[in-house]
Amino acid sequence: MATKVVMTEDEISRAVKRMAHQIVETNKDSEKLVFIGIIARGATIAKRLAKLVQQIEDGEKIPVGKLDVSLYRDDIKIKGKFITVRKSDIPFSIEGKTVVLVDDVLYHGRTISAALDGLKDYGRAASIQLAVLVDRGHRELPVQPDYVGKKIPSTKNEQVTVNLTDDDGIEQVVIA
Repeated sequence: MATKVVMTEDEISRAVKRMAHQIVETNKDSEKLVFIGIIARGATIAKRLAKLVQQIEDGEKIPVGKLDVSLYRDDIKIKGKFITVRKSDIPFSIEGKTVVLVDDVLYHGRTISAALDGLKDYGRAASIQLAVLVDRGHRELPVQPDYVGKKIPSTKNEQVTVNLTDDDGIEQVVIA
């Protein structure tokens, strides 16, 4: 299977920095911001975004959590015994906060739908915004990101994979 690099390390870095600036421009009160990344790479990107927003705002440390959506998915019966449940870690309240939900790739929208269901277990946020590194289209649910690193047109039989140094030892986005 042929693969093509569609985002390099530098392009990923620039995209994340741009998204951080957009988040600051949209949210005038960074004290009410919290970032929650969908495990695994969404959590890594959430940490990067929070750190950049904190630097831009020259403010307090911004809370970052991670959410496992495995048990909230509507396709759990299809995946069945093949799902791996990991531990969510959201050690702060989201009550009245602006939650920036972060994922690596937005495709059908089902993962984001599951994440929204999962967030309900942690309280009632004032608002939820969505940041994704890659939007590849082909939505099955009405989910639209607020912040996008890059739109990558793809066919349904292609796979878009995000590799991050923290998780994979290499930094790139490939399409196969």
